[in-house]
Amino acid sequence: MTPPDSRFRRRATNASRNLHGVVVRKQPSTRLSAEDWLEVGYTVLAEEGVRALKVERLCQQAGVTRGSFYWHFEDIESYRAALIESWNKFLERARQALSELDALPPRERLSAMMINLVSPEHWMLERAMREWARLDPIAAGNVRAADGHLLRTVTKAYRDYGFSPEDARLRAGATFAAGIGLLHLTDSAEQAQAVAQREQFLDLMLTKGGTKPSDHGDG
Repeated sequence: MTPPDSRFRRRATNASRNLHGVVVRKQPSTRLSAEDWLEVGYTVLAEEGVRALKVERLCQQAGVTRGSFYWHFEDIESYRAALIESWNKFLERARQALSELDALPPRERLSAMMINLVSPEHWMLERAMREWARLDPIAAGNVRAADGHLLRTVTKAYRDYGFSPEDARLRAGATFAAGIGLLHLTDSAEQAQAVAQREQFLDLMLTKGGTKPSDHGDG
């Protein structure tokens, strides 16, 4: 699924930038696709919470009439089901991406994980689903499962670096919490990525008993 962007916030301009910074323009008469509607929903979820996930609010955000919504979805419940389905597909892609990082040295792997967590796609979807998980048990279960998988992956990276199981779990928890904090304490995906790319945090987390990480190899 294409990550949400700003075109539904200021639709009157008929212009937005995609993830590559290219300006994309749509004619006012262009019918929204089902994927477009899902993007609208994730934006509303992330910014206003699950209580705002109503047909009227979605149409207002998209700048279109109800007819466009009902062209694709029978009702708000089927729409919410579609949101969860698209979220599950996103999680599957995220798991595959994590598994592909396993070939990297531990430090590079951890750095890539942090940057991926606050990528434009992750930034909006993670914020949206964590808001939804506050009130919806199905969404909460999906978030817990995704968190568990990510924590195990991060723990393994610290173990591969040479930490004991207990130290690896402690550092993985702190790294995970820092990543989630970036999702909620920054105003944009770009700002979150700029913070995540700083290596000082990993220098701290990979320090062993006062020895700087640069004093030994990845293993």
